[in-house]
Amino acid sequence: MAFIPDRAPLAHDPIFRQNYNVTAPLVEICTDSVESARAAQAGGAHRIELCSDLHSGGITPSGGLIAMVRKNVNLRLHVLIRPRPGDFVYSDDEFEVMKRDILLARQLGANGIVLGILQASGEIDVMRTHELVELTRPLPVTFHRAFDATPDFDKALEAVRQTGAVRILTSGGAPDAATGIATLARLVKQASESLTILPGGGIRTSNVARILNETKAREVHTSLQSSQPMADSRQAQFGAASKALEPAEVAQFVQAVQMASEPGKTM
Repeated sequence: MAFIPDRAPLAHDPIFRQNYNVTAPLVEICTDSVESARAAQAGGAHRIELCSDLHSGGITPSGGLIAMVRKNVNLRLHVLIRPRPGDFVYSDDEFEVMKRDILLARQLGANGIVLGILQASGEIDVMRTHELVELTRPLPVTFHRAFDATPDFDKALEAVRQTGAVRILTSGGAPDAATGIATLARLVKQASESLTILPGGGIRTSNVARILNETKAREVHTSLQSSQPMADSRQAQFGAASKALEPAEVAQFVQAVQMASEPGKTM
């Protein structure tokens, strides 16, 4: 199946928006299954972030999952590179794993990579992140919500700029994007045209219009997912599963985003 390359990573770039017919803010859906990826495409999303184990915040998906999503979906596909749950300070061995996972994701048809590395101080690890950005080229890199764990967002934004990443996924340092609206709005303004600020964290159909209108962000990230009770209670001890997305709920979210870009319209 043919897929759309992510050759212009900045969604506010007018050429990008004309080429991909994007007038409303771009919608990125985070998924951890083939079924949910299909639903994201059927519902009108523009891009997928693929991971495994959403309930831990996401970790690197297997090669099998990447290959199957690429086979079934022609949306731009960005793959999360995170070797384990927990903090974002990685050992030398974990760093080597990340390198190999990037190469595998590229081989399997990824259009972009999502990652983030911090120093023990909590600041952006510019040198290591830059090394991974260079390994990923010419594909774009999103610096994920490790950004929200940094002690100084102004300093962190400039550090991400130095790494060569083109996008920052962030809730504005708050538990969710709705709470972090003021910081998100400031980051969008500060990032200007050299970085895309991608609001994420607890964004739903009910609050996406307010978040977009108040932050002026041109992209938005959501998983729209919740836990699914185990049918077999004996298996519950092994962890919760993500409920697969339905195309209708993705379409409803996309419609809310489109309405937010057209003042005077309501759902």
